[in-house]
Amino acid sequence: MSKNKPRDVQVFPIATDTRILRSRSWSRLRFEIEYALAKGTTANSYLIESEKTAIIDPPGETFTQIYLEALQQRFHLEDLDYVILGHVNPNRAATLKALLKIAPQITFVCSNPGARNLRAALENQDLQILVMRGEETLDLGNGHNLEFIPTPNPRYADQLCTYDPQTEILYTDKLFGAHVCGDQVFDEGWEVYNEDRRYYFDCLMAPHARQVETALDKLVDFPVRMYATGHGPLVRYGLIDLTKAYREWSQQQTSADLTVALIYASAYGNTATLAQAIARGITKAGVAVESINCEFTEPEEIRAAVEKAGGFIIGSPTLGGHAPTPVQTALGIVLSTATNNKLAGAFGSFGWSGEAVDLIESKLKDAGYRFGFDTIRVKFKPDDATLQLCEEAGTDFAQALKKARKVRSPSQPATNVEQAVGRIVGSLCVLTAKEGDRASAMLASWVSQASFSPPGLTIAVAKDRAVETLTHTGNKFVLNILKEGNHLGLMKHFLKPFGPGQNRFADVAAEEAESGSPILTDALAYLECSVQNRMESGDHWLVYATVESGKLLDTDGVTAVHHRKSATHY
Repeated sequence: MSKNKPRDVQVFPIATDTRILRSRSWSRLRFEIEYALAKGTTANSYLIESEKTAIIDPPGETFTQIYLEALQQRFHLEDLDYVILGHVNPNRAATLKALLKIAPQITFVCSNPGARNLRAALENQDLQILVMRGEETLDLGNGHNLEFIPTPNPRYADQLCTYDPQTEILYTDKLFGAHVCGDQVFDEGWEVYNEDRRYYFDCLMAPHARQVETALDKLVDFPVRMYATGHGPLVRYGLIDLTKAYREWSQQQTSADLTVALIYASAYGNTATLAQAIARGITKAGVAVESINCEFTEPEEIRAAVEKAGGFIIGSPTLGGHAPTPVQTALGIVLSTATNNKLAGAFGSFGWSGEAVDLIESKLKDAGYRFGFDTIRVKFKPDDATLQLCEEAGTDFAQALKKARKVRSPSQPATNVEQAVGRIVGSLCVLTAKEGDRASAMLASWVSQASFSPPGLTIAVAKDRAVETLTHTGNKFVLNILKEGNHLGLMKHFLKPFGPGQNRFADVAAEEAESGSPILTDALAYLECSVQNRMESGDHWLVYATVESGKLLDTDGVTAVHHRKSATHY
């Protein structure tokens, strides 16, 4: 896939009277954590032409011009009856305004929260809107009698799925998608998308696992032969397996014994973007997130989530020098509900000033709460480095919670089996990786050669490591093999805790490999590697990578080896 290819729109018939228009971005679309694998994405829109006509989910403003051109080459927009919206966000406003200009007769179809968001996004109270609450249908003729299923979650309180009984297609909006761009419309050989679909779930769905389970329960009775997703290839061949996986992944989250209540409101989407990155960091570390958009959540639900959680994090935009009323209400609930031995955090975005974040931080400090990370303040839209900082802050928060629990529950002595497994000896290495503005590293000793031709190796990467995000299929990294005798300094350096966003390479001698990843010049040798695939293995990912180049830096040196006391200690 070439990241330099221009954006385009791929049009393809997928069923009776039904076409997909895939607006394709071959490079990373936006600075949000869900796009971090940088495999491009598709914004999928659908056109049903029957006695009545409907467009489902027009793309955002990035694609407005090329989308409308592709549409008008194949369809007279003046004949369009309905625009169905799986969710509404400000990003879609430009496309919707352009559609209205050409076809003012349009009736919009959305959920009740979607209608509110739509009027606000288009700054127009006189729109023709059909509100679908779950019982209503929309008959386009010839058997296309559409049904609607509200599937809200805190990030997308207005999310609406659409079912067409004529084609047995379920239009799933954000559910079951993946951010990957290519020529394949359907998911033939669907297993190649497993990693992308899992990452998409972890970023977008894991913080809303309870609501995802509710959505799955609502959708189970529909005879579906295809998921028409908002992003990525359509789910046809892997439908049964992906549905089962969504259930399993959701249950992993809802059954976790440690949770964090992540409470926020978002005026322009920036605070929600930060919340998503923080949530990703928390769930990576094996702690569940109860994500709460306080604009759409009842006080009693906020109170229950805070009582249950081991810690809480509050995020807010600043509007007119203040926190929005829903945030102030939620803060009051937290202060009156959460005992001050619970871990706390605060974050927010702002345009010109950040009083809301300061207010939250000072109120929590005055009440005696301990913070799991330094308060995060972001002006305007976050960039890649900011998202990495947020993800790492979330992971630090989760690890602090787990550490506190361990202190309360003293660990048992290692068993004979654990002691024996601990005697498996591995070479001591430092894995370093860099992509764009994001760079990270980790000490590694679970490394083994896996193939001769091509030369390849496996390395176990803990799910909660910051560098994990940079070890997906297609990523490149450098494996620095440490030298016996001088390894202790590097080992000590990379074992120490780094703050979120902190430069791991500030105090070590390093130069750049061709991929941009740091080479530690004091190492015995280094290997430049490319990730081919990875397998989920308990609390680690087992990464298989092929070696592209390398060099022995000290011909007389000996490999440093790591001896562990037991299988439960690094």
